[in-house]
Amino acid sequence: MNSFPATVRAGNSLKTVRSYVALTKPRIIELLLTTTVPAMVVAQRGLPSLGRVFITVAGGTLSAGGANAVNMWFDRDIDAVMKRTKSRPLVTGEISPTAGLTFAIIIETLSFLMLWHFVNLLSGTLSLAAAAFYIFIYTMWLKRTSTQNIVIGGAAGAAPVLVGWAAVQNDVSLAGVMMFLIIFLWTPPHFWALAFKYKDDYSNAGVPMLPSVATFDKTARQILIYTVALVVVTLGLGPVAHLGLIYDISALVLGLGFIYYSIKLKISHSPKIAMRVFSYSITYLTLLFLAMGIDTLVYHL
Repeated sequence: MNSFPATVRAGNSLKTVRSYVALTKPRIIELLLTTTVPAMVVAQRGLPSLGRVFITVAGGTLSAGGANAVNMWFDRDIDAVMKRTKSRPLVTGEISPTAGLTFAIIIETLSFLMLWHFVNLLSGTLSLAAAAFYIFIYTMWLKRTSTQNIVIGGAAGAAPVLVGWAAVQNDVSLAGVMMFLIIFLWTPPHFWALAFKYKDDYSNAGVPMLPSVATFDKTARQILIYTVALVVVTLGLGPVAHLGLIYDISALVLGLGFIYYSIKLKISHSPKIAMRVFSYSITYLTLLFLAMGIDTLVYHL
């Protein structure tokens, strides 16, 4: 007789957990953390301890998740009018604004304490600073006021490699900064390519994302410019980080592919090609950082 109510309660609890997980934007975090571990491998010139990797990744996940949850809390008004975001838990009422913000503060604090206690103060400070930058500079200021929102705001998404580097070396070297710059330059073409699909959403919400306020040609040109700059920096990382042929060849081939798709977008003005640029950008970043890690392990183990 009591099994049905218990099943309902269990189902509701699972739904609530999923809603809180959704607040953290796990798909975005997954991509960012893909870059953290290879950065740690390059910094170590080999395999860091699994414990250090686990704590760094866990702390980074909580930090990024907390920042993303605050982003959803602050943006719940515009999320409600955008098709892509209207099903988010703070819009649907599955989670209250107070509960969402409290959750964000708790996991952000836990992240800093974990990294400080189990790794080092520098990694915890960098992670917290990145979250603060994403919240106060991107979310609360630039996103609604500037077409450069995702350009400058991209610094927060590039920070995980610095956290990974600092977790191993307890400093920030030129190689770590160049990895940061790679993700910083990668973010605009990655995000603008996707934003073509949702430009009407951004216009309706009053968010000046470049594809919603500029011509297709201008946005495609900016994507190409950032892509070329990105490829130049990736090729420069090899000698600075003492990486070998595995990385150098991968950076060149992957970079030429990115430039090819960006040129194709510039010529075609096709939203379909824009989505190909977006999809390729994810593959590009994943394989590039994987090549860094593999190269380091092959030549230094």
